[in-house]
This record gives sequence, structure tokens and C-alpha cells, in this order.
Amino acid sequence: MVNWQNLDKLASFKELAVTKPACLVKEMTGENGAKRVREYSVKMAGGLVYNYAAKAVNDEILGILGKLAEEAQLTEKYEELYNGAVINTGEKRLVLHQLCRGQLGKDVIADGVNKSEFYNDQLKKINEFVEKVHNGEIVNEKGEKFTTAVQIGIGGSDLGPRAIYIALENWARKNGKLKMEAKFISNVDPDDAAAVLNATDLEHAIFVLVSKSGVTLETLTNEMFVKNALEKAGLDPSKHFVAVTSETSPLAKNEGYMAAFFMDDYIGGRYSSTSAVGGCILSLAFGPEVFACFLKGAHEMDKMAKEKDPLRNASMLDALIGVYERNVLGYESTAVLPYAQALARFPAHLQQLDMESNGKSVNRFGEAVDYVTGPVIFGEPGTNGQHSFYQLLHQGKTVIPMQFIGFRKSQLETDIEIEGSTSQAKLCANVAAQIVGFACGKADENPNKRFDGGRPSSIIVGDELTPAAVGALLAHFENKVMFQGFLWNVNSFDQEGVQLGKVLAKRVLAHDTDGALKEYSDLLNI
Repeated sequence: MVNWQNLDKLASFKELAVTKPACLVKEMTGENGAKRVREYSVKMAGGLVYNYAAKAVNDEILGILGKLAEEAQLTEKYEELYNGAVINTGEKRLVLHQLCRGQLGKDVIADGVNKSEFYNDQLKKINEFVEKVHNGEIVNEKGEKFTTAVQIGIGGSDLGPRAIYIALENWARKNGKLKMEAKFISNVDPDDAAAVLNATDLEHAIFVLVSKSGVTLETLTNEMFVKNALEKAGLDPSKHFVAVTSETSPLAKNEGYMAAFFMDDYIGGRYSSTSAVGGCILSLAFGPEVFACFLKGAHEMDKMAKEKDPLRNASMLDALIGVYERNVLGYESTAVLPYAQALARFPAHLQQLDMESNGKSVNRFGEAVDYVTGPVIFGEPGTNGQHSFYQLLHQGKTVIPMQFIGFRKSQLETDIEIEGSTSQAKLCANVAAQIVGFACGKADENPNKRFDGGRPSSIIVGDELTPAAVGALLAHFENKVMFQGFLWNVNSFDQEGVQLGKVLAKRVLAHDTDGALKEYSDLLNI
């Protein structure tokens, strides 16, 4: 029987809390540092490697983290999740996003349906629709092919698919896989939709409306905004819209849409990129074959997450070290620093994934916890970030752990040699230098030029950012967040903090306000 116990009750966590952290300045210097870099690595899917040599851990701490993983029954909890247990206790739901990319355990039967077959069926329907769009069987009113796909959604219906599209757009262009340009509308701010529409050939655009509930206010507002623009252009919205929703939503009737594809309540928004939410827009953009490679990378990473030994399970080890940094070393934030411009929006997706999942103050049973949980996540691509907030990372009083991501090759492989090295070589040199600089610091008699070091980081390294690598990256962080939720004994799959704002906004619009809410409504002239 799996034991859902709070972190502070686990003996191995108490042992960890009295263990002296490794001195990074010492551990990363000289031949010892070179040995750490070689040995402190774990293979991932998609040709990636997780290297944690610059984390403030040593063999003793890693041993205790292994005991913590065993005592907390992380493998057993993951097994329960993918075999269909009600892990989302707040909403009394299963958690099945991994099933969209491949089965990990037993058949999961819910609501009288084999869920693996259901997700495969939806993917098949998406593929059939996409093929007809690409080969000209489904066309606009003039019989012309569609050239652009625009996703309308917010939160998980936008951040993940948008980040993945941007991550693979250049790769697809180089490899002749870019079938359609993709764009995204999310913010209820009318300037967002207007700007996208002004830059879009409406006559040749398909709009993908994504709302699991079918009642998300921002999304439905943007839908009407777009439909109004289509009508003004003399176009029939029903010939330009498809819906991605749940079978129980008002949108499921498929009235006014070319097609409707289904997800269900067992897939949370921020975990939905490998479901129909990402499948429709990404398959329209890149083709079903590329999306299948992306799914395969995610599935292979999911399989690796089943490994019981953390030293051979990158997602579990990343999670354990993160909990050590948050709850023992007291670090409040984590910076995600991709040294790949294609991952420019990946930190924004991880902000939602991590902070919406584990930003909780009660455990899975509604009881208050007396320890901190999820960290603040932020980030920016290198080398841009180096000229922005790295000053605080290097010399600020607040120590912030870092997660670097880097690739040996650029996606477009268009480069030039300047002063004896290529642009890509300069990019890679910068990330290597930053990791060592953060860990080892620099002595100087001038305090202003002194760097104490001891700033922990890890890096995920790959040869090239391919569809499989992007899928593996996505699954790695999803599983890291999941394992950390298990350790903190919180429900990583609901988001009550999101719901409160929605309720209050509806009250404001209905003029059902008093006190401060009324004053702010008046201030904004609502």
C-alpha cells in the first residue's frame, strides 16, 4: 500500500537536513571537477544527457536522496498514477497525460472506456483531418488551401503548444517539414487578437479553438472577436473553425465547426501538449509524422522515469535535488536558462507547469503543511540573460539554482566564423563558462570584482533540438514536477488559485461588487 506521508515525517529527509552540503568551489576545482563532470551524468531520451556536477551534492548526499526516494515510494506512486489511480484528490480525477503518448502499465478503464484507445482514436481523427487539409481535400470557400493555423486558448491551451511550435519552427523549415505557419491568440486584451488578425491572411486561415470546459471566458471572448473579424471580411466562420474540447462541454456538439476533437477531465491544461490540445495545431504546422516523433521522445522519457534508482532516472534525481535545494538549503527560486533561441518560450511554459502544480500550502488531503513547496520559476535564453539578470545570479545575496539547457549544433546550421570561432562555438563556450563561473567563483582583492561561487546549476545537453528532444525535455520537466509533488505530498494536478480570479472577474462584470472590489472596478471604469 502506498504511503502518502508529509515530507517532514520522513526519516531520510531529517537525515538530509543535518548533512553538510558539498562545497562546490572545492568539488568543481581541478581534476576532481573534471571527474565530477564525467561521472555526475544521467542519460535521457531524445539524445539528451542530464549533468548535475555543478549541484551542491556529493556521494553522501546522493545516497540519502536515494533513501528519500525509496522511503517516499516515488516509483510506486508513479506506478499508481499511470495505472489509473485517483491521484488528483482535489477534483477526484485520474491523471492520464502520459497515456496520450504511450501506455506505461495496465489498461486504464474509466467511464466504461479504455482511455488508451480513446486517445489513440482522437489522434487518428486529427491525423485524418490534417492530411485532408494538407492535400487540399479540405479547403476554404474559394477552393484554395489553408496556409495558416491559429490557436485560440489560454494557459495550458497556449503556453505549451506555443513553446513547442517555436522550438521546432526552424528545424521544420530546414528539413522541409513546415506545412503551415502557426500563430497563437491567448490574452483577453483585445490588442493581442487584433495584432494577430492584422498579420494573418484570414481567407486562408484555420482557427483552432481550445477549451476543455467550453466556458473559459477569455477563450470564448477571443473566439467571438475572431468570428466577428471573419464575418466582416465576408467569410463564414464555420468554414474556418475547429474545436478541441471535452465530450461534456457545450462545444462538443460541433455546431459551427468543421470538426471537433476531444480531450477529457483526466488531462490538466498544463499537461495537455501531447493531447489533442497540442496535437491539432502542431500536426497542422509540421505534419502528423513530426508530432509522432515528438510523442515518441516524451514516451521514452516517461519509460525512463520508471527506473527506481535515482542515479539512473534523470527526472527523479532532478526532483530530489530540487527538493533538497528548496527545503534544506532554503533556495526560493530556480532559473531556467536555455542556450537555444528556439526555446525562448519554454521557461514561460515551465512557469505554469511548476508553479501552478506545486504552489500549494495544503497536502493532498487538505491539511496545512508547515514546510515550503514549489519554487519561483523564471528564465530567459542565453546569452541574452547574461546581459540582463545574471549579475544578481553571480553576486546577489540571494542564491538561485539554475537549470541550463544547451545543444552542440544549431538548428539551421547557418553560421559564420569571426575571430577564430563560429557563433555556435561562442554560444557553447558561454554556457560552459557560466556553469564553472557560478560554481567556482573568482578571488579578487577588490570586493566589487570578487565572486564567491557556490551557485548551483545543472545542464541538459543534446546534439540538436529535434522533435524527439523537445518531447523528452517536456516529459522530463513534467515528471520532475510530478515527483516533487509526491515528495511534498501536494496535489500537483489542480489549480484552485486560478479559479478564484475567474470568479471575482465575473462578479466585477456583473457589477456584483462591494468594498475594495467595487473601488478597483470604479478605478478601472468597468
